Amino acid sequence: MVDNLLQVNERIDQLSAQGIQIIQSSEVFAFSLDAVLLADFVRPNQKRKLKTVDLCAGNGAIGLFLNRKLGGQIIEVELQERLANMAKRSIQLNELSDRYQVLNVDVKQIYDYVPKDSADIVVCNPPYFKDHPQSEKNPNQYLALARHEIALNLQDVIEKMSGLLKMNGKAYLVHRPERLTEILSLMTSLRLEPKQVRLIYPKVGRDANMVLIEAIKDGKKGGLKVVPPLIVANEKGEYVPEVMAMLNGC
Repeated sequence: MVDNLLQVNERIDQLSAQGIQIIQSSEVFAFSLDAVLLADFVRPNQKRKLKTVDLCAGNGAIGLFLNRKLGGQIIEVELQERLANMAKRSIQLNELSDRYQVLNVDVKQIYDYVPKDSADIVVCNPPYFKDHPQSEKNPNQYLALARHEIALNLQDVIEKMSGLLKMNGKAYLVHRPERLTEILSLMTSLRLEPKQVRLIYPKVGRDANMVLIEAIKDGKKGGLKVVPPLIVANEKGEYVPEVMAMLNGC
């Protein structure tokens, strides 16, 4: 079965902590630590009728990493056809077709496929960098679209996250700290009340390079918590125990 699911220049990687295998290719996209951190940041919810939507899903990593944490159905939304196809095959590989659906569509048209106000949880690992004419982009179009706001900008992302969520539904986003004020401003203007922020640092003494944000649609104003930070690696560059647990289990 595995051989039938793999295409040229693809491999299978594992996230042992979640018992998940995922099809990857360095030619187009491979999940990185931000996907693992975002999935870990999501609060558990085992309700059978839960609906979760993963926007900008890439090869489906975040949604798959949420398999044990969340009940119900998980919908993965990805614009790039090759990545969406990889996500579909990873779902087959893990025998999760009964709970997962992949939509190869533009996030901007998501309401044509997923009704507004219907999701309990929306997660997103969006493009981080603004699409300035002078900005240097990866010559690999797959990577350029994943990293730069070529097809989708931050406002589009937050607007669709809010629109998909039910009242009191939860949004989870991973992004860059330098855009934190912009993110919080957009969230509050689009009915998402930020409730929890966690800063991620690559090593001691380095600036934060990621931020995790949880928000609640139409949540009560105020009450934002900045939870303890995560320093990913020690002085030797080795992952700290908390990160190792996310990757390999306890």
